[in-house]
Amino acid sequence: MVRGVPRTVRLLAFGAFLNAVVSFTFVYLFVYLTGPRGLSVSQAGVISGIGGIGLVAGNFTGGWFGDRYGHRRTLLTGACVSGAALLTLPVLPLSALYAVLPLAQYASGAVRAANAALVAVSVPEGGRRQSFALTRFASNGGFTVGPPLGALIAAAWSYDWLFLADGLGTLLFAGYGAAILPARGAGRTVRARDPRAPGLWHELRARPAVPVLLAAIVCVDLVYRQQYSTLPVFLADHGHGTQFYGWLIAVNGGVILCLELPVAHALRERAALPVVGTGLLLVGLGYAVLIPGAGALFAVTMMVSLTMGEILYKTTATAYVADEAPTHAQGRFQSLYAGASISGQVLAPPLGGALYAASPALLWPLCAALACGAGVAVLASRRLGGSSSRPLRGGRPAEAPEPAGPGHAPAAETGSPARGSAG
Repeated sequence: MVRGVPRTVRLLAFGAFLNAVVSFTFVYLFVYLTGPRGLSVSQAGVISGIGGIGLVAGNFTGGWFGDRYGHRRTLLTGACVSGAALLTLPVLPLSALYAVLPLAQYASGAVRAANAALVAVSVPEGGRRQSFALTRFASNGGFTVGPPLGALIAAAWSYDWLFLADGLGTLLFAGYGAAILPARGAGRTVRARDPRAPGLWHELRARPAVPVLLAAIVCVDLVYRQQYSTLPVFLADHGHGTQFYGWLIAVNGGVILCLELPVAHALRERAALPVVGTGLLLVGLGYAVLIPGAGALFAVTMMVSLTMGEILYKTTATAYVADEAPTHAQGRFQSLYAGASISGQVLAPPLGGALYAASPALLWPLCAALACGAGVAVLASRRLGGSSSRPLRGGRPAEAPEPAGPGHAPAAETGSPARGSAG
């Protein structure tokens, strides 16, 4: 399943795993702010919300830095800034948290966009799904280990040590990235060298299916992330405890770790948009299962459907955007997708919470309708054209270039279409 993934991508996936293991700060941030820092719930909510906005902004804009200055340079700079900021958080006065935490989150978002762009420029068009799936597999595996490890650290020492571990781990990730991604070329992309290259909006208008997909991803992420905000409240209101919710989330992680790579391999020659559209429909159908009731069987069925939808759409959509992107705008295309795919982290809690408070019975029907509508829109966008409509041969379009040899790093600094891999 990973035989066709270039060596550089495998190395980056390993780095993503290590970085995810120590990226447990955001999981315990609210507890830290209301506990050791002594903030009220409303104050902690404001700081957490500002940090979330910084994360989304970093995802949306990090690709611009990559296209202009190089994806490798953007990843390393972002990781250094984020790591250094996290190290200082335990000793900062409360007033400084309003500025430093969003900075750390912004840099982290830029790293995420740069990492996705590195994968995209390292693998030939049409052959990227397995590379992105491997990177997601590594990140999910690290996140499975990270939160329990963070809980042990906080219990044995203090919450301050979480920020120290996260900061040091992020700086080590920067050093690891510098070692496996040697600098090459002039450090600027085609866009930076050629002012006549078309702008981002011109490129999006030339690929009308991409904006449709991005809008659909924003809609479905708003729905998808209800599992982390309103779902536990809904389950508690219907007699299910925290332990049941924890096992339900474990179903999500376990199914992803077991099936995402095999599914990406099995569907690698399928056109992208039908796969993505089907995945979005499964997300909508999952939440529709909750409409009749909140019994254990309903909840588990919902989570399985939601997880299978996630497996189908997330990796495939990321690869599709990379396949559609022109070389000089690869970073910005990946940044748009990265921002869209995490937008629900900011939008889902307030919007879902307000709707659940006003009319609980409307939440799941509206979620189901929104996700299914997004899926139908993506399926209909096949008529707009794009690489997904081209016939595949051996898992990639016939005109795709051959990948670089397994020992070659991607030409990440120049924006060259040379390939290797990164996920």
